[in-house]
Order: sequence, then C-alpha cells, then structure tokens
Amino acid sequence: MTSYLSRRRALTTAAGAALGVTALGATSPGAAAAPAARPARGAAGEETRTLDELYQAALAEGGKLVLYAGGDTPNQQDATKAAFLARFPDIDLRLIVDYSKFHDVRVDNQIATGTLVPDVVQLQTLQDFTRWKQLNRLLCYKPAGFSSVYGGFKDPDGAWVATGVIAFSFLYGVAAAGAGAPGTPADLVDPGWKGRIASSYPHDDDAVLYLFSLYADTYGWDWIARLAAQEIQFARGTHTPGVAVNGGQKAIGIGAAGTLTAPPTAPTKWVVAPGHPFMAWGQRAAILQAAKNPTAAKLYLNWQLTTARQQTAFNGWAVRTDVTPPAGLRPIWDYPEAHVDGFPRFMADRAAVERWKQTFALYFGEVEGDPSPGWLGLRPGA
Repeated sequence: MTSYLSRRRALTTAAGAALGVTALGATSPGAAAAPAARPARGAAGEETRTLDELYQAALAEGGKLVLYAGGDTPNQQDATKAAFLARFPDIDLRLIVDYSKFHDVRVDNQIATGTLVPDVVQLQTLQDFTRWKQLNRLLCYKPAGFSSVYGGFKDPDGAWVATGVIAFSFLYGVAAAGAGAPGTPADLVDPGWKGRIASSYPHDDDAVLYLFSLYADTYGWDWIARLAAQEIQFARGTHTPGVAVNGGQKAIGIGAAGTLTAPPTAPTKWVVAPGHPFMAWGQRAAILQAAKNPTAAKLYLNWQLTTARQQTAFNGWAVRTDVTPPAGLRPIWDYPEAHVDGFPRFMADRAAVERWKQTFALYFGEVEGDPSPGWLGLRPGA
C-alpha cells in the first residue's frame, strides 16, 4: 500500500483532502459541534463480579440494553441476541444492525443533540474508537478476561475491546467451480471465470476496500484491470457474495466472511492460501460514557469475552490468547497474510481510504443500490 500511495499522490483530490481530518478530530457535523475533551483515564483493573452478579445488578439498574452493531442485514445478529437472552432472559435487549459507517455518525449526531440511544457500540469503523476515546466519549472498563485478549485487540486503558474476529477472503461453490477451482486470489482473473463472480463493492465497505488494496499491492494494477474485465456482479453488503454462490447464481464470491473449519463435504469453500493476502480484524466494542444502562453494557462485554463464548466463534478464531483454535487453525494473529495489524492503520488514514475508494470506482463503477440493512434514520432503538 505504501508504494501505491507514494506513486499516486496525484489522486489526492479535494474530496480526499476534505475527508482527511485526523482520527482524533471531528468527522461529522454532529461531532464538530462537540467540545474538545481530555482523554479518559484507564480503568484500574479487571471486573471481579461474576456474570450472575452483574446480571442482578443490571436488572436492578432497569434491565435494559441497547446495542448498535455493524452488519449487513437486520437479522445478522439474531444468533448473538438469542444466545444472550438464553443466558439473561430478563434483559430487554434492543440490538440494532446497520453499516458501521452509518452507526458511527449516528452516534456522533446523537451525542451532539443530547439524544444518545445505544449503551454499547460494536463496529468495524476502528478509527472511531480512537477518536471517541480522545474525546472522552467512552467508558474505560476492563471486563473479566481482558488481560488474556490479544494486545492488538484491546485498548490498554480499557476504552474498547474486540469481542470477535472477522476475516474476509474469497469463496467458491465446490460443484460450480469443479476441478479447476481457484486456489489463490491471483486465479480470479482467469478468463474462464468471466461472468461467474460476485463481489461486495470495495468502495462501499472499508474492510472489503482493504482486501482489494492488498490485492492491488500484491498483484498490481494490471491485475485489477483484468479483474474489472471479468463482468463481476457487484452488490451492497458483504453477505451478498455468499448469497450469490450458495444460491447457485455465481461460482465465486469476493469480499466475504468465511471459515476454514467447514467440513470437506461443505458445498462452498472459503480460501486462504499461504503467501497470498486475505484480511482479518477484531470487531471492537465499547461502552459509551453517557450510556443509560452501563451495568447491562458491562454484562454484555463480560459475557462476550468468556472462554465459553469465544469457543463458539463460527470461524474458530478467538480474541483471547488462552483459547486454543480448532485443529488445523492457528490464532488469527499468527497469519501474516491476514494483516490484522495493518487494517487499523489503514482505517486511521481517512484521506488515503478516500483515494482508494475513488480509484476503485474508476475500475468498477459507482456504488448502486439501497443499503442492505434498510434506512434506519437518526435514532433507531429509541
């Protein structure tokens, strides 16, 4: 990426410069109205109360919890909600899913207008957690197990902590791809796949954008041009490549989450190839300083970080260093091809992100279609 950006300074447009405010400054009209604040002090130590003790305290507080979670469809976090309520049935949990890039500015605007709705934010926009911490918008708190979380997946002061690992690569339908299935991303430009590929827009989702930037760095811009000639079916939402492949519409999907632990008989295969890029990150979660239900929020973070919960990760990757991955897997931070430390740096440089977006728009066309979670407005969950 560095070499690309140094060669492409001419792409620093006025739009890119306008978006190039620092990660610690305001990034929306709502945030700009907020006064400057000193960084929050770190939490003293890890939580010592049990989940049951926190549960009772949360009920005494009022038994409510509102969570804004990044995602692609309204029901994408239904399994999380069901698992939480199975353990804590008397909590009134409202879990609102939307694109992280909408939730973050929504929170900024709510803070600016004194109408904050969520207690917890769980988002892909990693740069916002750094900014919110500097503005003293986050409650510094260390759930039980915090010391066992991988260092790159937590703020040292407890302002935020990753609760799960998400990884993006490409996948293919085993029957549709046949014996010539692609083994690495480099194979995706084979003319035989023309018209048979689906992808989420790289210039609509920053994680997919990072994946495509790694492809550009690794294979070059001639390769990107060849990929653009493959008549890819683009859509909004990172779930859409998997939907297209599982539904038999396309043979290959790019920019999709997946797992290496699927059985050999699975109808689709998610690909990670040694020496070839994919990307992964820890999805950050934090309690907002002005949360109406801080105890219920603490209960949620403690529950998410339990070893039992981390062992149920769909892709086998935990955020804790003391949770052993399933056979055949290494911890996600042991895969250099995953670039887990690169994604936060990428997200922090918003001017560079904007240049990548506009460059890929030149290759793949403008983003089209309504957002896949729908239009949720200013204060969903209120």
